[in-house]
Amino acid sequence: MPLLISPGSLQTRETLNEAGILPVFEKLGATMLLNACGPCCGSWDRVDMPKGTPNSIITSYNRNFSGRLDSNPATNVFLASPEVVMAKVFSEDLAFDPCVDSLPTPTGGEFRFQLPTGDTLPVNGYLDSDIAYKAPPTDRKDVEIKGKCTTDHITPAGPWFRFRGHLENISNNTLIGAVNAERDKVNSVRNQLIHEDGDVPGTARYYKAHDQPWVVIADHNYGEGSSREHAALQPRYLGGKAIITRSFARIHESNLKKQGTLALIFADEADYDRIRTSDRVSILGLSDLTPGSPLKLSVNGEWEAQLRHTFTP
Repeated sequence: MPLLISPGSLQTRETLNEAGILPVFEKLGATMLLNACGPCCGSWDRVDMPKGTPNSIITSYNRNFSGRLDSNPATNVFLASPEVVMAKVFSEDLAFDPCVDSLPTPTGGEFRFQLPTGDTLPVNGYLDSDIAYKAPPTDRKDVEIKGKCTTDHITPAGPWFRFRGHLENISNNTLIGAVNAERDKVNSVRNQLIHEDGDVPGTARYYKAHDQPWVVIADHNYGEGSSREHAALQPRYLGGKAIITRSFARIHESNLKKQGTLALIFADEADYDRIRTSDRVSILGLSDLTPGSPLKLSVNGEWEAQLRHTFTP
C-alpha cells in the first residue's frame, strides 16, 4: 500500500535525515510530503484511488471527517498512532494487529514485532482508553443522527486549498458539501428569483449580482471541526447576511461575528423543521438591534420564529 510521510517541521525532517531514518523510509518506497499541514487539512493530491471508489486508509493525523483527507467521501479513514500505522504498512490485511499477529517472511518463517521499550515510556505501559468508546446498538433502525454542517462541508479542503489566498476562486466551493435536508441532496438549493434549482455558490452569486441578501438555515453545531476562517469569509463574500441555526460550534460563531455576519439561534429548535426551501424569510428587529434586544424571523409573512443572539456593538 502507498506510504506517505509528512514531517512536522523542517527541523524534524533534517533531524530524521541526520539520524539515518529518512533513507529507511525511502527504501520502503515512501513518498515524502512537504513539512506542512498535508493530509490533515486535505492538501493531498491523491492519484491512486478514483473518486467514489470505496476504500480504507489508516493515518496518524487527527482528522477522519468524510472526504477530509483525499476529497473522496467513499474513503473510510481510521486513526491510529504513528507506530501502528507503520506496522500495518507491512501487512495486506487492515485487521493486522502488530501486538499479537505475525507476518510471513520470504523464507517461509514468521516475523513478529517487538513492543517498544525505553526509559521515556510508562513503566506499566499505556492505559486502556477503550472506556471512552461507546459501541453502537445492535438494533440501529431507530437511531436518529442529527444533521450537522462542518467547516469541511462549508468550504471543502483538498484541491481547493490552492485558492486560499484568492477569495473569489475559493468561494466557488461554498457549501458544496452541505446536504439539503429537505431533498437529501448535496449542493442543491432553490433559486427564489428564477424558481430553478442550482448549486449553492452559483445561486449565491446570482443573488449577489441582483442585490438579493440571503441566509443559511442550519441544524445543530453548525461550523464544527476546524477553525477554518474561510468558512465564515466565503458566505459573507457572496452576500450572505446571517446564519440561523439550532446551535453553533463556538469558534465558528466567533469567526462569523468577526466577518460581520449575524449568528442567530432558534429560540425554539422545532422552528427549524417548519422552514422549507421554497420559503422567503425576513429578519425583524435589525433597525434597533442592541445587546439583548429581540429578533424575529418572518417566514413568508405568515408566521414568526423567535431568535436568540449575542450581539455586541
